[in-house]
Amino acid sequence: MIEVKKVQRKVDRIAELAAQIAELNAEKKQLTDELKNIGEGKYYGTEHYLTVAFSERATLDMKAVRAKLTHQFITAHTRVTESLSATLRGYHKDAKAA
Repeated sequence: MIEVKKVQRKVDRIAELAAQIAELNAEKKQLTDELKNIGEGKYYGTEHYLTVAFSERATLDMKAVRAKLTHQFITAHTRVTESLSATLRGYHKDAKAA
């Protein structure tokens, strides 16, 4: 039997960690952007270094591909994999969990 209080504590802890990670990612992005704005190069810390480099990336316009290829071709070359995910959402404190 699942103990409701234990589950609630785990969900609340996941939410706390997600909030902390979001704050850390925002700070990381800000610091990274500041170094990117300086330009290409290696930037050294005391134990790590960060490389800023320009690169090109080719992307495929899937909308155009779908317009040119047949449904049968796309279906034959589509790979389906199963995935189990957990999504955390917030709700109003007055709301009851299902």
